[in-house]
Amino acid sequence: MSVRLKLTLSYAGFLMVTGVLLLAAVWLFLLRYVPDRAALLIPEGTPNLTNGVFPVRSSLLHVFAPRAAAVLALLLVIGLAGGWILAGRMLAPLTRITDATRLATDGSLSHRIRLPGPRDEFRELADAFDTMLARLEAHVAEQRRFAANASHELRTPLAISKALIDVARTDPGHDPVAFIDRLHAVNTRAIDLTEALLLLSRADQRSFTRERVDLSLLAEEATETLLPLAEKHGVAVETRGDVTPATGSQALLLQLTTNLVHNAIVHNLPGQGAVWVSTGVRPGSVVLTVENTGETITPELASTLTEPFQRGTERIHTDHAGVGLGLAIVKTITRAHDGTLTLTPRPTGGLRITVQLPAPPP
Repeated sequence: MSVRLKLTLSYAGFLMVTGVLLLAAVWLFLLRYVPDRAALLIPEGTPNLTNGVFPVRSSLLHVFAPRAAAVLALLLVIGLAGGWILAGRMLAPLTRITDATRLATDGSLSHRIRLPGPRDEFRELADAFDTMLARLEAHVAEQRRFAANASHELRTPLAISKALIDVARTDPGHDPVAFIDRLHAVNTRAIDLTEALLLLSRADQRSFTRERVDLSLLAEEATETLLPLAEKHGVAVETRGDVTPATGSQALLLQLTTNLVHNAIVHNLPGQGAVWVSTGVRPGSVVLTVENTGETITPELASTLTEPFQRGTERIHTDHAGVGLGLAIVKTITRAHDGTLTLTPRPTGGLRITVQLPAPPP
């Protein structure tokens, strides 16, 4: 049985029960105020006349019963017809939602229900479904862009390796040391990219154990690890902040902090740059902020830096240029820890990146 038929039978049944109760109440009222027999002046030959006494209730029952049955039959017809129409009107929004679900199942995520009318349960369900479709469409588009970009990035070192091997095979006078060094650098970049992709996938799946960590200690550890790189670029790094407890994966949060500090050092003013790393506690949250000097960045460009394989400047072919996934990994780790990531261009150049995570329970 369909839901519409069930609702129709329910409406008709409720109407029939109500009609029976109403007729029963009327009959009880009549029984209370109408005498069983009454002596009336009745012409001769009237049936059911005994000693001049007429049975009122019996005659009333003969008159009332067929009319009551006719009323119940009419109520049944009205209940079935009206219930079918009302159920159809009430279930019409579900039909639109079902059609949108079938389209989404077939791969069409651009369709929206946009249910009109007052905000009731069906409207809220339709709006929630539209929101889900929008997020799903954006996620699928992001995954497709990511897959295309990752394929391109992985193909580049493989193509370079193949070209180096072809040159080595056809040129007997090549320098083997230079060939090995170049091939080693290309393979190292491919390995770094693969590890970054695996880390991105792991963080996105939230397959990690949550524990209590101190963001200030992670900031100090990341700064000490990248201090040689900062000295090489002539960038001064300053770390400050009190104890900043958080809940999450220590390895992933350390990777997040390291990526932020590394990005701030590499994309900076050579020889006269500065990086400020700070941690702090706010009501209901903890904050990690990494700020650096550098070139002027527009808000439009800053909003795209967390996309995979996006860079604020032209590609930098150095040992520490990265693979274009640094801030994308930061965004994914932050999202996996139910936090928010904010990128704000500094008026004098550079960027201020803030990671806000929920405060741990007491």
